[in-house]
Amino acid sequence: AKRCAGEGATVVGSDAHPRRLEEAADQLAELTGLRPLAVPCNVTNETEVQALYDSVVTTHGKIDVAVNNAGLGGSVPIVEMTDEQWSTVLDVTLTGTFRCVRAAMRHMMGRESGVIVNNASVLGWRAQKEQAHYGAAKAGVMALTRTAAAEGADFGIRVNAVSPSLALHPFLNRVMSDEALEELRSKELFGRGAETWEVANVIVFLASDYSSYMSGEVVSVSSQHP
Repeated sequence: AKRCAGEGATVVGSDAHPRRLEEAADQLAELTGLRPLAVPCNVTNETEVQALYDSVVTTHGKIDVAVNNAGLGGSVPIVEMTDEQWSTVLDVTLTGTFRCVRAAMRHMMGRESGVIVNNASVLGWRAQKEQAHYGAAKAGVMALTRTAAAEGADFGIRVNAVSPSLALHPFLNRVMSDEALEELRSKELFGRGAETWEVANVIVFLASDYSSYMSGEVVSVSSQHP
């Protein structure tokens, strides 16, 4: 959101947690001098997803770009994974992205213009132990991205995805131990994870006219060696 605002975008923020959302909106207001519209939304709830996109159109008149960033992970071996753990991760990470893509496309089709950027992961391509639910969800996001791009092309809508390997943010330790994070860092060529702004740079590129010929692509944001 910060990088998009820095490029002159009118930003709308959303989060399932109202307090966290308000804090983010306050931070953007301090940085840009303009407080963005902030709409709480749990992407597992279709009514809330519809309300989010309708609020944007009501307030700003249109949606030019939608960045679908909601996701949920965790570390569980397949033999210990419950149906509920599997379903919860897929509902947020894959089905939630589907709901948001669908809502955005419905608004964009009437204008025959728009860009959607989804957040995938290299785990949609690469195997990592204890990540069956998350890897399956992110592989689904990649397939969803390609299908949405094919259907959106007739309406001037582009749909792409970013696929980070390891991006550093405060929530990683909630789902992964320090030891596991250190192992992942060691696999990166630079010996570190990406800063969130380094992933955001690629999102901004895909959202902009600089990528005007790209659709249905999944762009890896990674320095991970085999």
